[in-house]
Amino acid sequence: MSDSQALQTAVANPAFSAIRKPEARAAAAPKDFVIDAMRGFAALLVAYFHCRQVVWVGMEQFHRTVGRSLDLSTIAGYLTLPIAWGSAGVPIFFVISGYCIHRNSAIRLAANPQYRLDAGNFWARRFARIYPVLLAALLLTLALDTISLHFPPVSHKIREFGLVPFLVNLFSLQGVAGYTYGSNGALWTLSLEVQFYAIYPLLFAARRRFGMNAVLGAVAAVNVVSALVLERHDLQFFTSYWLSWTIGAYIADIRAASAVESRKSWLWYAAAAVLTGLGCVAFHFGQYGAFQLWALGFACYLYKALDGSGKPNLAARVLGRFGDFSYSLYLIHLPIFVCLASVLFRSTLQLSIWPSFGFMLVAIAVAYVFYRLVELPAMQWSASIKPRRG
Repeated sequence: MSDSQALQTAVANPAFSAIRKPEARAAAAPKDFVIDAMRGFAALLVAYFHCRQVVWVGMEQFHRTVGRSLDLSTIAGYLTLPIAWGSAGVPIFFVISGYCIHRNSAIRLAANPQYRLDAGNFWARRFARIYPVLLAALLLTLALDTISLHFPPVSHKIREFGLVPFLVNLFSLQGVAGYTYGSNGALWTLSLEVQFYAIYPLLFAARRRFGMNAVLGAVAAVNVVSALVLERHDLQFFTSYWLSWTIGAYIADIRAASAVESRKSWLWYAAAAVLTGLGCVAFHFGQYGAFQLWALGFACYLYKALDGSGKPNLAARVLGRFGDFSYSLYLIHLPIFVCLASVLFRSTLQLSIWPSFGFMLVAIAVAYVFYRLVELPAMQWSASIKPRRG
């Protein structure tokens, strides 16, 4: 394994971004481009979904005001209609997270059934990879929200603000012990990710003892019970979203056990399209059910897309570039949008769609700088933590 490959293996971010030097990208396996492109797509989808909420009046009021006008601004506004389902990006992250976290262990376990996960090393690398970036994102949220608060009326996106909410989010307890910090509502998913990491060594031990089919069945049962018990009380715990993450791990496990490509591609892609469409329909009756359907749809797509060969197309390459810093973009985009809307528009929703495009460009630029200054050093720290030998 080359140095660049080893670094990728050590610090690949399960949900948001992968480290890959530019010279190594050209030689990367097609499946890595699939992962990077899906990360980039999911991050952009979620970010612009939130951007529209912060700066735009929304499709219903937009249509009521502009009607059937055919000017460029109106057409651009109507073309953003699919972003109404932008929260679908979250289950993409969870499926990819489960796949990437379990992939290397699954390969080792397939080669050596006696392989055991070094839990301490795993947790240490996850901590180094996640927490420096999270702390910096919380501090940036504090700075941006402080600016936003000086431009009343205060945006409704700014909720819990102070030391206690800061600590709740720093220790990834939002959704259980409190709410997300300030305007950064996107952080609700990060607490779930940290909980997935905390429990993964136990899941891996169960995989070794009982097999992945039994694990997936047990997790599905836990997922249903947890959703029925906790979601009604607005408690967001990893057990209610565990199935989507475990499905990603399941894909990694079955692919590690066999190198044979899946057949009947159209069936997998058709299933992905149908399940995704059903998720969009279910979204109007509740987000949680839609989330489960989306996760299944994206899992079908991922399973088949990993069979791809040859060079990625232009769209995949572009999305892969965004995938590199998708973790940074995800963590800081909302406070940027809220601050810009507060300063420029006093949190008044705009009829024109054009400001939302400008806000996205600013968020992408800031996220890339944040990635270079904060996330890359965290990756390098994570890569430096070596597992014990023997």
